[in-house]
Amino acid sequence: MKIFVNCSNHPSAKWSAAQREAAEQYGKIADIPFPAVACDLTDMQLEELAQQTTAEILAKKPAAVMCMGEFVVCFRIVQKLKKSGIRVLASCSERHAVEHVEKDGTVHKEAVFVFQGFREY
Repeated sequence: MKIFVNCSNHPSAKWSAAQREAAEQYGKIADIPFPAVACDLTDMQLEELAQQTTAEILAKKPAAVMCMGEFVVCFRIVQKLKKSGIRVLASCSERHAVEHVEKDGTVHKEAVFVFQGFREY
């Protein structure tokens, strides 16, 4: 069975039907949360985190992976996956933002992201 790994902090259960359908073209969706990345991690710790996450992903034997998260660790994971011959993707969406100004001057911004497809790294 083909597997599509979602390595992000956006569980596939909360995706739009369109995004789930697009992901399922690559295989059954398996969620692996993108790791929390503290600001004070050393370069060696960042590399260890990327290596651990990559190993967890590769254990699923994915046909494709959507990898999105903290930029430096994401970059390292993507490099490792591509070196292993795995197709790695990012979601592409349109952002629609609306601002509401309250009587007291407080500004509330609402953003709606509309899935448009996947892009390959």
